[in-house]
Amino acid sequence: MGTGLIVVIAVIGGFALLFLVGLAGNARFLRLRGGSLSDRIAEADAALAAARAEDRGWDRALLDQAARVAVEARHPGSAVAELDLVQVVDRPGTDQDEALMRVRHAGGEEDILLRRTGDSWAAA
Repeated sequence: MGTGLIVVIAVIGGFALLFLVGLAGNARFLRLRGGSLSDRIAEADAALAAARAEDRGWDRALLDQAARVAVEARHPGSAVAELDLVQVVDRPGTDQDEALMRVRHAGGEEDILLRRTGDSWAAA
C-alpha cells in the first residue's frame, strides 16, 4: 500500500469517528431535553389557544360546560377532573367556529371537538 492511500484511509476513518461521536452526543442531548421541551411547547400552545379565545370574545365557561355535557353523554357518571383548551379555529362568522378541548375524567383522557352555533357550543 502506498503512503497516500494510508493517509486517505486515516482521514476518512477520522471523519467517520467524529461523525459517530457527534451523532451519539446529539442523541443524548435530545433524549435529556426532549421531554421538557415537548412539555413547554404544549403549555405554550395551550396558552396561545386560551389567549386567542379570550381575545375573540369567546366565553371559556360556555366551552367548559359544553365539554362537560359531551363527557356526560359519552361516559355517564364520569366526573371531569381537568379541562384544557387545546386549539381554537376562528373562522369568519360564528357558526363555523370550533374549539378542541382535552378532557381528563374518571374514564381516561380524550379530545372533544366543539362547534359553535350562535352563542352556544356543542360537541361535533
